[in-house]
Amino acid sequence: MIAIRASIVLLLICGLGYPLATTGVAQAIFPKQADGSLIETNGKVTGSKLLAQEFKGPEWFHSRASAANYNPTASAATNAAVASKEYVKATKDKVNNLKKENNDLGKTIPADLVTTSGSGFDPDLSPEAVKAQVPRVAKATGISEDKLRALIDSHTTGRQLGIFGEPRVNILELNLALQKLI
Repeated sequence: MIAIRASIVLLLICGLGYPLATTGVAQAIFPKQADGSLIETNGKVTGSKLLAQEFKGPEWFHSRASAANYNPTASAATNAAVASKEYVKATKDKVNNLKKENNDLGKTIPADLVTTSGSGFDPDLSPEAVKAQVPRVAKATGISEDKLRALIDSHTTGRQLGIFGEPRVNILELNLALQKLI
């Protein structure tokens, strides 16, 4: 009988009390993050700062490729070995498609333009990967390449605490800023 009472008390504490307390604290201290870091445009949710979205069309900066087709319920990496024939073929296909879309890519293609992220939803690209898309976007929008590069620079986030991670650009935020210029 003591074991049953202890189980009920622990169920209430751990299963109800603790989750409610942590949710309440999170909502009080970090309300935007606790709600999913949603981005609103004109009072309408456009997306989340934390999840990649697919952008089609030459006038938009494209996100990193998604192994889950940008479906958040199917978060997954490809699980393909980098030496497998399938992975090599898929990467070559992505490089060829990228060269078709972006005529002025040059000899060096940033890896994050042709590889998927571990989760399949990485919302950020390296500044180099975004700048590689500038000629295509400039041609499609009529906005000068210099103005687009300045827009990218203004949306580039540096390393966390100056030492962790790499500089990155959130593609959703960048495209929302681009939309204001079009």
